[in-house]
Amino acid sequence: MNPRHAFFACLERSPPALFEAALWIAAEHDPTVQPLLILQELNVLQQQVSLGMPLLPADELGQPLLRRLNDLGFAQDDFTPLRPAAALLDKVLQRKRGQPLAMGLIAMELAQRLNIPMVGVNFPGHFLLRVPGADHLLDPCGGRRLYPNDCRELLQRQYGPDLKLQADHLRTASPRSILQRLSRNLRQLYLSNDDPLAALVDAERVLELGHASAADYLARASLYQRLDCPSAERFDLEHALLLSEDPIQRLRLTQRLGHLPPNSVIH
Repeated sequence: MNPRHAFFACLERSPPALFEAALWIAAEHDPTVQPLLILQELNVLQQQVSLGMPLLPADELGQPLLRRLNDLGFAQDDFTPLRPAAALLDKVLQRKRGQPLAMGLIAMELAQRLNIPMVGVNFPGHFLLRVPGADHLLDPCGGRRLYPNDCRELLQRQYGPDLKLQADHLRTASPRSILQRLSRNLRQLYLSNDDPLAALVDAERVLELGHASAADYLARASLYQRLDCPSAERFDLEHALLLSEDPIQRLRLTQRLGHLPPNSVIH
């Protein structure tokens, strides 16, 4: 079974094997990554975390878990510009540095092993965590509590005052949507680090996970443009045109399609 097939097999389990699926994403980029071995090695980290946890009810252990990880050296990767290593779980575990989403995936896996209730939240620009029933969210990078006003401030710092906090921003994320976000992150990181072929691997996975947006098709079309694949670029631009509801974007897509050679038909 190749890494892509193993990835989707993880999603078919009940419950889905979220952390293992993310490891198979790393294995797709590096054949030396062994997800099953990493899962076994995580037992050591689990023991280290468990030894420093306070004696509290399970639903009060979310923040202590994150603080314990921080005590062990895990923190947000602030290297500029960010590299793919900030989102690849094998590298994050080695370096103890990563994007909030990668940190959140590690925390959720440990929480599951320690019977601590914890779910992910696809907050715009900064992945967050929640203990179900709590009146706050948690920053996976250190465990800071975020109440609604804190979430508004975080949103404004990243996107400006025009983007208002919405209920959708605070909803529990499904495993599939979390992995799609991880794939989008990697797509952008590889592109930013001038590796369009690696970015294409993640761009394809984004679409295979379903419910892709016009922006997702447009992102892959731009990769095909860089790789000089006009037929594949046309295919994605046509799909982006079908999905787009922005009249200005639709006009630009139509113009861009007009500059591409027509697809050839072989009989």
